[in-house]
Amino acid sequence: MKRCTTKLYSPKQELPKVTSANDHHERVAKLTFAAVYPHYVTKVEKKGRTREELHQVISWLTGFNEKALQKQIKDQITFKEFFQRAKLNPNAHLITGVICGYRVEEIDNPLTQQVRYLDKLVDELAKGKKMEKILRTE
Repeated sequence: MKRCTTKLYSPKQELPKVTSANDHHERVAKLTFAAVYPHYVTKVEKKGRTREELHQVISWLTGFNEKALQKQIKDQITFKEFFQRAKLNPNAHLITGVICGYRVEEIDNPLTQQVRYLDKLVDELAKGKKMEKILRTE
């Protein structure tokens, strides 16, 4: 499994070398949402989008309202816990395309796929895609 070249994650965060797909999935599961969230904010704001738009995208995917999202950040939960608590949007399967060199619709690990769904939505937001297109309805 190759490493993602997207600079969403902190370069200061020491990540173990990925030697297999299972190692990669385990690493993703243990990564805290709170550690990645500021990078999402920076990425979208640098491209002229707002924190509110980011929260709208996260809410669409996970069902977390503003208060619930802040609680997930405060609690320092892992991505595994984050997506266990989330109510994934029934249209999440409509998120397709390439993120970090992999087609999100072909990722076989459900948690890794959900994290990459979020990464894909953040990328689309940062690239200026219209909100109606990001928040898939059919």
